Amino acid sequence: MVVGPWLLPMADAPYLVALALVELNGKRSLPIAGRSQGGASARLGDPGQQGLGLALELLLRLWQRSDEGPLQRACGETSLLLVEIPLTEMSDQLPGLKARWLADGNTEAFLASLQALAQRGWRVVFTKYEPVALVAWP
Repeated sequence: MVVGPWLLPMADAPYLVALALVELNGKRSLPIAGRSQGGASARLGDPGQQGLGLALELLLRLWQRSDEGPLQRACGETSLLLVEIPLTEMSDQLPGLKARWLADGNTEAFLASLQALAQRGWRVVFTKYEPVALVAWP
């Protein structure tokens, strides 16, 4: 059987995940939002509006949580990321990565492990007077 990129088995289909590495009220926090992608959309450049919409959803959740206390980025420009991860890897490995980072705060180890899991990744970047952009990561 031939399977084209438009018809991937569900377990192999990439999952688009937005992550925000932040400190909220002096404690590390790593909210995550995710959405399944179709095979064809996953193979075309960056995730475009779908990715930006997912990042906006995550940022709105963070903004609502900012009522709990001060909010700041935990690792500068790599604090807001979008990554494509196979569904099985996302459900098997991402929760452990998140738990380790929340416990030990080792950002370099977290980012290296995330990079190893991700098929592709982007930083969400804002520059004054320009539209929000997705920049390839790492």
